[in-house]
Amino acid sequence: MAAAFLLPALVLLGALVVQPIGYSVYRSLFDRSGGSFVGLGNYGEILRDDTIRTALQNTAVWVVLAPTTATVLGLIFAVLTERVRWGTAFKLLVFMPMAISMLAAGIIFRLVYEQDPDRGVANAVWVGVHDTFAESSAFPKARPGRDSPLVAAGGGAYVTRDPVRAGAPVLLPLVGVAPGALPEGTRTAVPATADPGKVTGTAWQDFTRGGGGRTNTVDPSESAFAGMRIEAVKDGKVVESTRARADGTFSLSAKADGAVLRLPAENFREAYAGVDWLGPSLVTPAVIGAYVWMWAGFAMVLIGAGLAAVPRELLEAARVDGANEWQVFRRITVPVLAPVLVVVLVTLVINVMKIFDLVFVIAPGSVQDDANVLALQLYRTSFGTDADQGVGSAIAVLLLILVVPVMLVNIRRLRKERSR
Repeated sequence: MAAAFLLPALVLLGALVVQPIGYSVYRSLFDRSGGSFVGLGNYGEILRDDTIRTALQNTAVWVVLAPTTATVLGLIFAVLTERVRWGTAFKLLVFMPMAISMLAAGIIFRLVYEQDPDRGVANAVWVGVHDTFAESSAFPKARPGRDSPLVAAGGGAYVTRDPVRAGAPVLLPLVGVAPGALPEGTRTAVPATADPGKVTGTAWQDFTRGGGGRTNTVDPSESAFAGMRIEAVKDGKVVESTRARADGTFSLSAKADGAVLRLPAENFREAYAGVDWLGPSLVTPAVIGAYVWMWAGFAMVLIGAGLAAVPRELLEAARVDGANEWQVFRRITVPVLAPVLVVVLVTLVINVMKIFDLVFVIAPGSVQDDANVLALQLYRTSFGTDADQGVGSAIAVLLLILVVPVMLVNIRRLRKERSR
């Protein structure tokens, strides 16, 4: 009778688990075509292939970082939501990403990590914070034009070729800023008037749209560089500085007479482009961040269920004995929740071993080798125009061997719990 009831389950288990595993082991011993026996040659290829070694290293990083981070965040969320009024709503928000498929989450985070701050949320926030403390210039590509009275001074600054004199208007013509890139409200430049007791001049874009302008001359339709910083330098020291007015004109006192005018590099600082989240060095942490966003809610729910079963008498007794909240958390809550934490951690480790979707969708093709993991490498090796199912099967067997110790730990833990 027992055998009759077990037979359907055993048939399904054999067809869906045992037979594929056995065939993978068998296929890993043959070459690409499956016609020649190569023994352990495919396993040797795994050790020799740099791409597969990178996948193995990245999988190790995933196993260490992703489950630990998700579990810690889940523990923090579970503990904190017990103390807030809207804890249930917060738990719902944190758990909602679990309802999204890996493919959809990958598409979402591919957009989040876009390099362009106008499209990528991560860089929009990062650039916003950066520009709060170090604002970029409005004229990042400005430079002297042909036959300009300005020359490069090193470090991104420009200086006048000759010292300036009071009473003689100075021309500071620049080119290279696209009309659409000029600040909003930019006005037309006007020539500076001579003042016998001051050094005056104009800083402007020496370019007439549609052509027809004259070089190094303030033409009627050319744009002013409002806010351009100008410094008067004598003997290597700044004796005075000012900024161009809305019409591009500026004036310095008689102290600037005989000085060289300098346009410092801050006028031409390139706009901060943000962080290359999907570059070779950050792509793996970025994808791990997407995974944690999805699975922290799973960890929170399981840990929250375990937390609800913690005897309140223990917590109250510790507080009565003088323990603060941190001591209660560290000495009572975490040790009591240890079995639940192990369950969450082991579950996430097994899940991370098989991670494929997020890496495949988020990592651009140019950096997929840098973000590679074993499950993705298994797919890339086994399918496509250059498929090698022998090596692919060897990778599958390697993945199984890596998962088995974690499964054994889980089985041993379950047996211990049953014996209690």
